[in-house]
Amino acid sequence: MNVSRWAVVLLMLSGAAAAASLPRHDAQGLLVDGSGHTLYRYDVDAASGHSQCSGPCAAAWPPYLADAGSKATGDYQLATRADGSRQWVYRGSPLYLFAGDDKPGDRAGDGVNGNWHVVH
Repeated sequence: MNVSRWAVVLLMLSGAAAAASLPRHDAQGLLVDGSGHTLYRYDVDAASGHSQCSGPCAAAWPPYLADAGSKATGDYQLATRADGSRQWVYRGSPLYLFAGDDKPGDRAGDGVNGNWHVVH
């Protein structure tokens, strides 16, 4: 397990999650965080438009949270989670990282359980 993966695990264990700025598209057209880590959507969220991933789910799939001063713009929205944190949403889908991705560009979460997909 590399340093970035340990950081995610430690943040989840401490009950904190890193807040982040507006996502961006990488050279392949995939949505990534500021460090180039792949972002995912969860099919189960589609019906409600809100995150259905919490507890153990959120430990494996950390929500991509917004910085305090973040503003929604264009295809991006902000959704308030049950704990009061704000999660980035792209075209109606809340965004997540995957704890199984070790480095920027990894896409190990794509297709997991048929419900998790990279975002284009």
